[in-house]
Amino acid sequence: MKRVTGQSAMLKAVIAAVKLVAAEEIMPRYMKVALHHKDDGTLCTDADLAAQEALTRKLQAILNVPVIGEEMSEKEQVAQWAAGANGVWCIDPIDGTTNFVRGLPYFAVSVALIREGCSTLGVVHDPVAKETFAAELGRGAFLNGTKLAGRNTAKDMADALANVDMKRLGPKLATQLALKPPYCSQRNFGASTLDWCYTAAGRYDLYLHGGQKMWDYAAGSLVLQEAGGSACTLEQDDFAQGDIWNRSVIASLDPVLFQQWKAWLGANR
Repeated sequence: MKRVTGQSAMLKAVIAAVKLVAAEEIMPRYMKVALHHKDDGTLCTDADLAAQEALTRKLQAILNVPVIGEEMSEKEQVAQWAAGANGVWCIDPIDGTTNFVRGLPYFAVSVALIREGCSTLGVVHDPVAKETFAAELGRGAFLNGTKLAGRNTAKDMADALANVDMKRLGPKLATQLALKPPYCSQRNFGASTLDWCYTAAGRYDLYLHGGQKMWDYAAGSLVLQEAGGSACTLEQDDFAQGDIWNRSVIASLDPVLFQQWKAWLGANR
């Protein structure tokens, strides 16, 4: 099948909507909003709610399909998914709310269009760094409108920089990673959507997360895929076959590193 290149009119419209909402609803509230805890213990702010509402209006003006937002109740999310025969928008209005509240400049707005269980369009916008990662199925991945070109990654796991979220991993694997890590150095800054995109850009060589919600992976996994990277879950070789609501992540931009990383994790679980 011939691969189409360049950004479509829809992708450009979504990028514009995301950037406008970030400028109008999120950044004016940066470090200035009160927070509260949701029933699951995660944080939410007025900025999250305002951004989700604004994004919902703008996205449905582009394509009128149901919207699943992180700040909805689980019951609402399931209902929207069930109603999405023609697709659903998946929104994380602020991924990294704790960072946003505390002034740590590592958070993003994430939007994906999901059809038949697969992401077909994704945008992850970092309003502090002014970086917008975007991708469409079969059209490639982009950073600020330019085709995404990853840096040269490490050639061996021993030299790799890994992004690892420890808190959702099993105790055996977490212990092995803490005591005998196979990589050179490790990071985790608390915004999964950016973690995917940084992996796609070659800023991280390896990526591991024990469990992500749909809005954590929907856009970023497509960016990595369209950049030429690989991903699977701890349980399955095909990332797309994981539980739609909660998926673990093994990923890398480099195919050789990906296989090394996957094999090491399989042997140390």
